[in-house]
Amino acid sequence: MQRFWPMMSSATRSWKFIPLGVPSTTDIQRRKLQGIVFDVDGTLCEPQNYMFAEMRNALGITKATDILDHVYSLSTPEGQHNAMEKIRGIERTAMASQVAQPGLVQLMTYLDSRNIRKGICTRNFDAPVNNLLTKFLAGSVFAPIVTRDFRPPKPDPAGILHIARSWGLVRRSGDDEAGVPLSEADDACDGLVPISEGEIVADASALIMVGDSIDDMTAGRRAGAKTVLLVNDVNRHLAEHENTDLVISRLDELIEVLEKGLL
Repeated sequence: MQRFWPMMSSATRSWKFIPLGVPSTTDIQRRKLQGIVFDVDGTLCEPQNYMFAEMRNALGITKATDILDHVYSLSTPEGQHNAMEKIRGIERTAMASQVAQPGLVQLMTYLDSRNIRKGICTRNFDAPVNNLLTKFLAGSVFAPIVTRDFRPPKPDPAGILHIARSWGLVRRSGDDEAGVPLSEADDACDGLVPISEGEIVADASALIMVGDSIDDMTAGRRAGAKTVLLVNDVNRHLAEHENTDLVISRLDELIEVLEKGLL
């Protein structure tokens, strides 16, 4: 039974990927999928949303304040370090109880069998990410892995564009456009910046961003990628968001989407 549903919001995004099950096509409205970028918490593992309340309590901030924005706004390096350590301590405790999302192993096994590149773009730090991959996906390669050490974080698209650039996906820019130039450093950049017409920039238009938050959908859309929302009871309102292209309720539902070229 088909449980996913497309949420295309614009005729300019009406093209679809070539079905992986039928890789040869002359359809000019089809593009070759070049890779998939995944979020971690709430996407590769089941949500641990309680962490965010614990983090805000530890930092003394309200829900209206972005956690990482608050940390980076602190006036001293020592203050930033201490605040970040409070967050990491909460994440270290939570990672011991990580639970794989339903369909995780099946999807990754499928992607590996189809030689589809996989990357990660997350606001977590590296320990929970490495714990999840070691525990549930040993032997399945994700590269590059963009964590919160890369700035700016989602919802800025820079992390996704960094992944695209690392995979050799580039294009020449148009007039009056913002992008991430090839000259940017590998571990951080200034986000989207004004660029000259014809300059070579990272191109994420042949990628898919899979996530569970508004930051994931916004970063993916701003990067030019297709976006897939892994829906749950908390984020269900994002199914109708203008930045969401497709909604799934299990990770392995993406197999049929890719095999038949439904996105």
